[in-house]
Amino acid sequence: MATTQSMQLRRSQEFVCSHRTSLFFAATFTISWIGAFAVVAPRILRAEVIPNMAGIFMFPVMLLGPSLTGIVLTMLADGRSGLKDLVRRMGKVRLGPWYFGLLLPPCIISAVLFGLRILVSPAYTPNHFLMGISFGILAGFLEEIGWMGFAFPALRSTLRSAFVAAIVLGLLWGVWHLPVIDYLGTATPHGSFLIPYLLTFIAVMTGMRVLIAWMYVNTTSVFCAQLMHAGSTGFLVVLSPALVTARQEVLWYGVYALALWLVVAVVVLKYGVQLKARPGSDA
Repeated sequence: MATTQSMQLRRSQEFVCSHRTSLFFAATFTISWIGAFAVVAPRILRAEVIPNMAGIFMFPVMLLGPSLTGIVLTMLADGRSGLKDLVRRMGKVRLGPWYFGLLLPPCIISAVLFGLRILVSPAYTPNHFLMGISFGILAGFLEEIGWMGFAFPALRSTLRSAFVAAIVLGLLWGVWHLPVIDYLGTATPHGSFLIPYLLTFIAVMTGMRVLIAWMYVNTTSVFCAQLMHAGSTGFLVVLSPALVTARQEVLWYGVYALALWLVVAVVVLKYGVQLKARPGSDA
């Protein structure tokens, strides 16, 4: 009996190891999207309009998807040693020049908005919603348990390229936001500009994911990835201009995406498709 159970456990572990990426994304999307739907289901069933606050409450529930899935699959695939390694990477604080990369999101967002304010319209004046940083902390520290703690290493192993793995993860990360996409940003609802907003949003998410992967590859620190994500999301909420129209929001997200991808191009030219610094190099 014990031998049969041991064989079944081994087969289950082998199955998880062989399908870890597909299992991760299937479970993450299922948990997050069903959770988001559960929040607004009563209003949908009563044919009521979903208010913005209900949409905002969907997002914390969605965070359970990548975080819980990352922990459970790590345990199933790699056992206690895998969980210990995940905890080690989450607690790894590597001081040094890599932490200057954490300044990229607020600096790029500020530069884009100040440029648009001067060249296009005062509506692009950055906001100062300081409480918004809490949104970034919650999202960054929970999501990255799954995204960089589990999914990125698995994709990188399969695809043999950190850059390609980051793009794939970034695209899926952007699509993962679909249930709440119309509640993100400040010009909600986006109306006829929802699709253009979605496309620019995914472009931003994918570019940022490459930069997060670059930081992770060179620090092997999930904690560093959590900080980068927290800064990206937090400063988007803090600085996003409050008075823009849906059309204007699409424009500034598009310019922000372009700026991010210019930085990504520099990173790839310098570090290659593995996004890794040469041995002995400080940066």
